[in-house]
Amino acid sequence: MDRTQGQSGRDEQAAGGPGTPSSASASAAAPASTGQAPASSGPAGPARVVTLTAGDFTLTVNPVDGSEIEPLRPGTERGRPAKRDAAARAVRDAAARPPVLPGPPISARPLLARGEELERLVRLLGRGRSVRLTGPSGSGRSALLDAVAARCAGLAPDGVVRISGFGHQQPGELLHALYATVYDAPRERPERDELLARVRDIGAVVLLDDLEMGGSALDELLRATPECAYLLAATPDTKAPSDDSHVEEVFLTGLGREDCVALLEAGLGRPLTDEEAAWASDLRFASEGLPLRFVQAAAMLRQRDELNRSDEDDDEEEPGVFEERPRDSGVVPLPTLAEGAAPAELLASRVSESARAALRIACALGGELPHHAHLPALVGDTHADTAVAELLDCGLLTPVGTRYRLAAGVARQLEDAGYGDTASEEARTAARHYAWWTGHASVVPERVGREADAVLAALAGADVVAAAVLARTAAPAFAASLHWEAWERVLRSGTEAARKAGEVAEQAYFHHELGVLALCEGRVDRARAELETSIGLRGALADKRGTVAGRRALALVVDREVAGAAASPPLRLEAPAAAPEAATVATPATPAAPAARTDAVTKAVPAAKPAPALRSGPAAAPRVDPAVSAAAATRVVPVAPAVPVSSEAVTRMTPVVPVSRGSEPPTTLSEVFEDAFPPAPQPVTPAAPVPAAVPARPARGQGSRRRVLLAAAGALTVVALGTVVSLAMTSSDTEPPADVPAVSSTPTSAAPTTVQQNSGNDPAEEPPVTAPSEGGATPGASAAAPSPGRTPGRTPSRRPSSTPSNSPRPGTPSTAPTATEPTPTATETGEATPTATAPTGPGTATATSPTTAP
Repeated sequence: MDRTQGQSGRDEQAAGGPGTPSSASASAAAPASTGQAPASSGPAGPARVVTLTAGDFTLTVNPVDGSEIEPLRPGTERGRPAKRDAAARAVRDAAARPPVLPGPPISARPLLARGEELERLVRLLGRGRSVRLTGPSGSGRSALLDAVAARCAGLAPDGVVRISGFGHQQPGELLHALYATVYDAPRERPERDELLARVRDIGAVVLLDDLEMGGSALDELLRATPECAYLLAATPDTKAPSDDSHVEEVFLTGLGREDCVALLEAGLGRPLTDEEAAWASDLRFASEGLPLRFVQAAAMLRQRDELNRSDEDDDEEEPGVFEERPRDSGVVPLPTLAEGAAPAELLASRVSESARAALRIACALGGELPHHAHLPALVGDTHADTAVAELLDCGLLTPVGTRYRLAAGVARQLEDAGYGDTASEEARTAARHYAWWTGHASVVPERVGREADAVLAALAGADVVAAAVLARTAAPAFAASLHWEAWERVLRSGTEAARKAGEVAEQAYFHHELGVLALCEGRVDRARAELETSIGLRGALADKRGTVAGRRALALVVDREVAGAAASPPLRLEAPAAAPEAATVATPATPAAPAARTDAVTKAVPAAKPAPALRSGPAAAPRVDPAVSAAAATRVVPVAPAVPVSSEAVTRMTPVVPVSRGSEPPTTLSEVFEDAFPPAPQPVTPAAPVPAAVPARPARGQGSRRRVLLAAAGALTVVALGTVVSLAMTSSDTEPPADVPAVSSTPTSAAPTTVQQNSGNDPAEEPPVTAPSEGGATPGASAAAPSPGRTPGRTPSRRPSSTPSNSPRPGTPSTAPTATEPTPTATETGEATPTATAPTGPGTATATSPTTAP
């Protein structure tokens, strides 16, 4: 057999599920279930494919390869749908009610002691007010809603709409249910904006039973439908509406003694005896007059009458010879008050075996009872469909929307009696049955949507293999029935089950469907994540058809992202305006002109302090002329700003291209060297202000320029060398003359030497000479001249002298005695660099003359 044909046959068999009818029957059933013509007339039945309109997309639900989504083609857009007429709304309302049960009809229960509440509700709804009917479970809220629906049939233009709020915590699905009830729009699910625009025009009396939401979620529902009047039936445990919702409150209380006796007699079909009336009075006190308790009490009395009547008939007959059980000639007594308060176990023990099996299934499914058409297959009895009417007549079931559930408190009582011992087995059986039923081609998606709660309950209680199979077959049906909340839940459950079971192909399918669902609902980020995961899994499986479908959907996600980015461009902030107190200081790499440098330094340093004193000894051999020293000091880049500014940050900008020189020819030797060897631009890092007593270390970028200046001023330095050396040699223990600066012989502790790399033209370095020991300086050592070829080093003082220096003599470098305590110094070998002390405050900077050390 051809591989492609074999794969197609397996896919079609999986679409039909186990027990798929023959080819002819499947071909005949498909058009009736989908409302479309069959895709082909071949021997194999077509898959159940449904086409929907979801917002701006056309969604094709394909149960074989996964859903396909594409934009709406031009000319296929639908107009505004028309509203249903009264007859169509009546048909729709009948479809939303529980189905008619087989077997003898159940007598209607009277509505007792609710006339006042009924009149008030009708009056408020007629005025357009929304009302919240609050009462405990079993207080008769559903029966009162039926009476209100009959009285309010002609109040609103769109009639009365009944919706079940059981299991809904958000208003989205409720709005879609309201839209589908009022508008005639099959196979269409509008997006949120269009949905809100259409439900705003609905004017109806909405009866919302089993409400489970409140607060902001309820406010959103009320704001979306301002022309609707709501009757909200809820329990006291439900979250209350907000204070701004303006919802009226009506509370239901228990029945009185006479009303309880009347309800009991109506269910029993005869008057009560004195003993039964006294028992009913005690039961009314114990149950606070809840009508459900007296419906169950009437069932217990009917069962008691049947048992007593059967015993009387047995006594009249002649006892049999081969009778196995002994006869009980005693009369069945009245139930106790404990049995009347919790009657589920006693009632279940007196019903048929099929009814007890149905109760076990309901306990396994979390209280959900499957449709009566499924009970023969689940129970194994062809007459098990009549068990639902039997249980409903006993008060063990209550209607919820289009289905039946166990009444309040019944599930807990049955589990205590042992009905939940086989829950896992019952759930597995239900999951396998629903996997076959939901995948059958003859089952329309609307029927699957009405069984959504039972299917989800079976999915939650089944094993991973059965859960994966059930989710695979039920997901397309939920999507086609527009029950998308159930669709998302079953997809997430199926993803987890497939992951645990190791089914990679099924896991890729579920991720693809989740991505398509997120894209239809406008969740673009979620859609991208799910589709990329599905494409990766299908790529690992070499699934070409699935990969192509995933990439098509991912392309729509990209289009939505681009459209969203174009609709809302990114926010662009303008540059903030500079504050008046903020200052911007530009530090060029090369000064514009020598004259301008002196003026700039003068403005930047309004009050320069005297240079630190020269120290005696080998480390204090000055070689720089005072004029050259002053000229070098004027070229130091100021550390402090030019003018006092606030504490705001100061932005320094350093141009990467040197400032262009003027067209005038150089007049000095230093300018010639600067033009020939322009210094490399280096950014200057702003230095934090330090105390004025500590001199700041010169910037590293100034080293090359200072070397050029020292080389140019070498001739002038030789002339002044003899004078400086003689001054150093004449220093003694006596006080220096008044016109000569004081020289201190106190040694200082040298800091670690920082050695800079020499250029190719610099002489070799020699290790620095250690400072003399404390006790005085040796005149011979201080008078020693530097050796030829030796580059003098500079040892700037880290701390200024604590003794004020004398006024310097003109033409002689100013000196000042240093402090007696050791002062850390930093020694730089290979160059003489001027020292710039840090400012003591805003607007203050100190420029000092360089000192050299061997």
